[in-house]
Amino acid sequence: MDRIDAMKVFVTAVEEGSLAAAARKLKRSPTAISRALGLLEEHVGVELLHRTTRSLKLSEAGHRYVEACRRILVDLEEADIIAGGERSSPRGVLTISAPPILGEEVLRPVIDQFLQQQPSVSVRLLMLDRFVNLVDEGVDIALRIGNLTDSTHISTRIGGEVRRVVVASPGYLENHPPIHEPADLQRHDIIAFSNFGIESWSFRSSGSGNIPRTVHFSPRYVVNSVRAAAASAEEGMGVTRLYSYHVADRVRDGALRAIITEFEPPALPVHLLAPQGRTSVPKVRAFVDFAVPKLRSTLARIAVEARGLP
Repeated sequence: MDRIDAMKVFVTAVEEGSLAAAARKLKRSPTAISRALGLLEEHVGVELLHRTTRSLKLSEAGHRYVEACRRILVDLEEADIIAGGERSSPRGVLTISAPPILGEEVLRPVIDQFLQQQPSVSVRLLMLDRFVNLVDEGVDIALRIGNLTDSTHISTRIGGEVRRVVVASPGYLENHPPIHEPADLQRHDIIAFSNFGIESWSFRSSGSGNIPRTVHFSPRYVVNSVRAAAASAEEGMGVTRLYSYHVADRVRDGALRAIITEFEPPALPVHLLAPQGRTSVPKVRAFVDFAVPKLRSTLARIAVEARGLP
């Protein structure tokens, strides 16, 4: 058995979600895919996948093993590139992660342009509203909002004025008690976007100290979709908190109004991250060089729009 090839089949099957999809991706028969997975499970001595004709589900051992396989395959790719020397051209699958709206509206157009220039590169874009472990999940590049805590990655700052804005519709604000400070939110219907906190929000202190104030609440509505939270707020269902780029258009058009902006916490930076060593891979280096100036330009424009929010 070619164990490396079997690992590639295993990782592809997990990422594609079915044996049939993995077969199409790898241009092999479903029988060949199933045989490779069976031999791999026989080699490691445990079941890695619970599989039916239509779906796959990782076993507990499979969850651990697929992460190890991804790391091994990335290391092998880097070894091939080092052996090939600096003249290697960008090629292969580039895996990128980003928050959904930022990925759709800011990153996707840049990826489209990059692919037009690099015919030997394919992109796998993961738009996820959760923390992504770049190494364990086989991600080459991540677009991330917030202050960085992991110093093991290579980071490039591409923007720094993403605000956390509290908004509501004019109609809601006219028909409910006034909101002059964060504590007033406790008397209101809260639409909590799950990534921003479903029981409390933090705000800048009104005094001279740097300790943030926290407002606790029982949300009327909890949602894990930015678009749903913004739309429900626009319909007058309550008050929500989102990133400035999520609501800039709605605020500019008058559908939503930004409130208690003087209590907003400091704006957050935006970075491109890559695991140590990945920036030497031609496809990663080519994308970073291509994307950084374009992303900086777009985020600078968005920052100007955000500064225009009330």
